[in-house]
Amino acid sequence: MNEPVTVRYDLADILTRIEDKLDKQSEEIGDIKVKLTAVETELKGMEKRLERVEKTQDTLVKEVSDLKGFRSLILPLIVGGISAVIGGIVTAVVRLPALLLKP
Repeated sequence: MNEPVTVRYDLADILTRIEDKLDKQSEEIGDIKVKLTAVETELKGMEKRLERVEKTQDTLVKEVSDLKGFRSLILPLIVGGISAVIGGIVTAVVRLPALLLKP
């Protein structure tokens, strides 16, 4: 049962094949590292673009908020002005007959 193992290949050939396989794996690992670096660079660019979008969004939210505040300020002024004009007209209409009937 314990027969000796015989190798039919030259040891130098076996070692050369192992070295070739290791070299190929090393090249593949190098390719993976290059691709990973490219992906990291692209992600950094996307992060910068996202930061710009977020800043723009914050600015737009602030500007919309300012516009809402302006609207809430201007609307009462317009309503108040219209009310004052209508009140003046009503007052003039009520007093007009009294002024016309004075001797």
